[in-house]
Amino acid sequence: MLLPMASTWAAEQEQTILQSGVAFTEAQIADARRVGINQPDRVRLLKVQEIPTPSHPALATTGEATSLISPCTIGLTLRYGIFIRDDHRDQRRLIVHELAHTTQYERLGSIEEFLRPYLHECITIGYPTAQMETEAKEIEREKCV
Repeated sequence: MLLPMASTWAAEQEQTILQSGVAFTEAQIADARRVGINQPDRVRLLKVQEIPTPSHPALATTGEATSLISPCTIGLTLRYGIFIRDDHRDQRRLIVHELAHTTQYERLGSIEEFLRPYLHECITIGYPTAQMETEAKEIEREKCV
């Protein structure tokens, strides 16, 4: 039930980032290539005071309950759009971690096809130990040595 709403919200947020965000620096594009992103020039970064939360109550509640989106969230990737909380804007490890999620979006083909397993893992296994999250943490460690 939540997947279509989450996919719509994610697509809307991605458009906001793509329209208002900034292109990556050469160093960030190089990191995107190292992470395996096929189209690094499409990625945009939007620095925000706080990561936006969905206005729909069920999505907002699920986001907070799974620790996906809360006042503590410092980064959120929505395919080619990445929100970064302003007080963490220069953290290369965080950006590389978020780029790992962009790679997952590309591999899976769409926002909905990414969110289906990602949300399932976060709800059933838990955000910190979800396989896709663990993969992003591993890529972050490998690429930021």
